[in-house]
Amino acid sequence: MFRKLKFLLICVNAIYFTGYSQNINDALNYSSNTHQGTARFNSMSGAFGALGGDLSAIAVNPAGSAVFNNGHFSLSFGSENKSNEAAILNTTNNSDKKNFTLNQIGGIVTFDNLNGDNNWKKISLGITYNQTKNNFNEYSIFNFTNTNSIDTYFLNNAQGLRLDQISAFENETITEAYVDIGNVYGFAHQQAFLGYESFIIDPNEFSDNNSSYYSNVQSGTFNQTYRSISRGYNGKLTANIGFQYNENLYFGVNLNSHFIDFDNYTIFNETNNNGESGQFRINGIYFENRLSTFGEGFSAQFGMISKISDFLRIGLTYDTPTWYEISEETRQYLETSMIDELDETSLLITNPNAINIYEDYTLKTPSKITASTALVFKNIGLISFDYSRRDYASMKFKPETDMYFSNLNQEISFRLKEVNTYRIGAEILADRFSFRAGYMYEDSPYKSLNNSAIPDNDNNIDDSINGLSLGIGYKLNETTIDLSLVKIESSKYKRLYDTGLTNQVNVKTENTAVTISISTIF
Repeated sequence: MFRKLKFLLICVNAIYFTGYSQNINDALNYSSNTHQGTARFNSMSGAFGALGGDLSAIAVNPAGSAVFNNGHFSLSFGSENKSNEAAILNTTNNSDKKNFTLNQIGGIVTFDNLNGDNNWKKISLGITYNQTKNNFNEYSIFNFTNTNSIDTYFLNNAQGLRLDQISAFENETITEAYVDIGNVYGFAHQQAFLGYESFIIDPNEFSDNNSSYYSNVQSGTFNQTYRSISRGYNGKLTANIGFQYNENLYFGVNLNSHFIDFDNYTIFNETNNNGESGQFRINGIYFENRLSTFGEGFSAQFGMISKISDFLRIGLTYDTPTWYEISEETRQYLETSMIDELDETSLLITNPNAINIYEDYTLKTPSKITASTALVFKNIGLISFDYSRRDYASMKFKPETDMYFSNLNQEISFRLKEVNTYRIGAEILADRFSFRAGYMYEDSPYKSLNNSAIPDNDNNIDDSINGLSLGIGYKLNETTIDLSLVKIESSKYKRLYDTGLTNQVNVKTENTAVTISISTIF
């Protein structure tokens, strides 16, 4: 009766509850970035911490704005092509996804100190936008053979739950029951409800206090297909102030406003020929899930650049953690194909037609330290190197008083580690032309584990990233046109589901990005 009374207070097609479904993949996805900036910045793999003089360089070291001698504006846009090789259980499929991007836009103004006796020579003010991550991506794995069915996902969620907490009242629609159960009990109960209503699982006893269940999917082998489609962008809007002290020291501060716009749609299909004639059984399951994530965050950066000599420069930057406030919504759809005792096949659609709206939560991403050095050869070119370090084990979901987040934070601390990132770039000047190249490498955030408490396919995951870049620039009076080509290779692992069907998909991505920038001084 309590559950029914609570339902009368809510909307039929939207659910507001505090159940959670976040995991380590979410934490890494929201906290990682690929800073897609100007073509000059990209073509040198972002190794600009000791250089400045580029609007995207400010995203690495805020002191870089004070290196400008004049006002500066730039706009950058381009295209990305992601070629994915997705593999699971000895099955591999390839796919491509291409889209156009607005990488960067911004400007900066400088003000000289006309008082010659003052050591503070210059102040700079700037506003810049940089796209930090392109979330557009797709990958699929068709017709792989598995000895594990998705029935284990619904069964694991159901075990230990009372039948009257995962079933509909008399005359209650699927939508009403799904909304009601989500509000009162949460996400796991909803998944158990879907499994029960679709006949994937049944109780050992048809009584309200039953808490043990079995599957109607017969054991054997299963033909499975999995597809993931992602959309959206992450970005950062930066307000910058920089200072030049004497002739050789530059300081800067960034105040950053971040946003996350991420939408992921997964489709799973499974068929089997298991079981015997005259036996009730499930021979097909089709399951859709959609996650929409929206987030806003804040961070700050503090940087310094020193000209040790005309030849040598060094830089140092501290990035504070980013504090995100994140909202999430999920939608689900389920179909089952059933064969009854008369060997007749029927299709059952379990469509909640509802949106789960989760209570907002906070994610604190790791801080970062970047040390940089550059060798500048006047009228010839330069070589630049950046080293960064972030401790992904320090990421925190909040409120930490929540039991789910507390357990997830412990898992993050146990499985993740410090990540080192190396970037090197070079530029050669030839009259009006500039020729550039770069390389970057980033460690995997996962620890190498040999622990029986961790599933085998979760051990020793390599999520490292490496990339090569090339570029060219042409200066025409006060305007410069730059072009870059960047190729980044990465390897990511993602569980199909958090429980039951936990096989991992290994997605090797080759991301090829072309960027054009138009910059002008004023």
